[in-house]
Amino acid sequence: MALKGIKVLELAGLAPAPLCGAILADFGANVIRVDKHNQAMSLDAMSHGKRSISLNLKSPTGVKILRQMSKQSDVIIEPFRKGVMEKLGLGPEVLMKDNKRLIYARLTGYGQTGPLALKAGHDINYAAISGVLSMLGRDNSPPTPPVNVLADFAGGGLMCAFGIVMALLERSKSGRGQVIDSSMVEGAAYVSSWLFRSQWLPIWGKGRGQNSLDTGAHYYDTYETKDGGYMAVGSLEPQFYDQLLLGLGLTEEEAPQNVSDAKSEEMRQLLRVKFLSKTRAEWTEIFDQLDACVTPVLDMSEAADYSHNKARGSFVIDKYGLPVPNPAPILSLTPGVSQAASKLRPEIGQHTQDVLLEYGFSGEEIKGFVDEGVARICDSENHPSKL
Repeated sequence: MALKGIKVLELAGLAPAPLCGAILADFGANVIRVDKHNQAMSLDAMSHGKRSISLNLKSPTGVKILRQMSKQSDVIIEPFRKGVMEKLGLGPEVLMKDNKRLIYARLTGYGQTGPLALKAGHDINYAAISGVLSMLGRDNSPPTPPVNVLADFAGGGLMCAFGIVMALLERSKSGRGQVIDSSMVEGAAYVSSWLFRSQWLPIWGKGRGQNSLDTGAHYYDTYETKDGGYMAVGSLEPQFYDQLLLGLGLTEEEAPQNVSDAKSEEMRQLLRVKFLSKTRAEWTEIFDQLDACVTPVLDMSEAADYSHNKARGSFVIDKYGLPVPNPAPILSLTPGVSQAASKLRPEIGQHTQDVLLEYGFSGEEIKGFVDEGVARICDSENHPSKL
């Protein structure tokens, strides 16, 4: 795989950093999650294919262990607020002095500089000040947060992984690592660049929820079906709208595409009534035969079983029986492989002993770390680990 041989230390955190590490692991990197010493259980759902060590980084010995590991690693991902790593003595000025090839990725909400750098936040806050949240939602409704996909995952984990891969490419030329300041605010804005740069197009110009792509048009929306399902209608261009009308059994005279604002809700109501006349399966069968940009709205389990997705192997069922997306994009020479297909999520400290041995610590040293309370080795029934 493309990142085979790359060693990554991922300091345990919430969703964005785990996704970043998961992307690297899916494309071949050896990712070690560094868990807190006193943490009883992990809520990390993105840890398949990673290994876990448990260290007390508030201990000088724990700091020395991580510093020694950093000397032999390629990437470190840290998800803490500005200044936390420096207080521990593990900031980039220290670790990159030890290892000039180290790529130090700092994934935070607001970035390392600016008035909000020390503030806490969540996806909704980052999306809000990115300017993007203001554009999401229906007419006459407040802005609608897109769960935590936009800032945490697209703007955070994905963009940070992209930055790491770019830094690895640069290092292959210069031999030098670098610091990555990955802000979820800026990431959310950047992945939404088209929204910022297309405002001069005629599809914009009205308020939230009143434009062609934000549910302001009857030909770009979702509609309930007879059985409580939904169909997604994206018949934006005239040729696709013609096919939509054909599938619905309507004429252009009955349902013109371009209507005044006053007539827009009338057209939407006409489509609502039509779609309520058949089940989702019936509409899917009809529109499978047409090129109308009309598709069923699938839930997560249905998406894994959908004919197109099955044909491409877009999903895999993990060890817990849940559908998981396969790595994307597909590389022709070095494709990624979902670690969720074959690996369980690690217990905290499950691999402490094995990893520390790999990094050059002796069994006697490791036993001392455990006795001192600096390192913890998982000894659960599922993952026994004995010295």
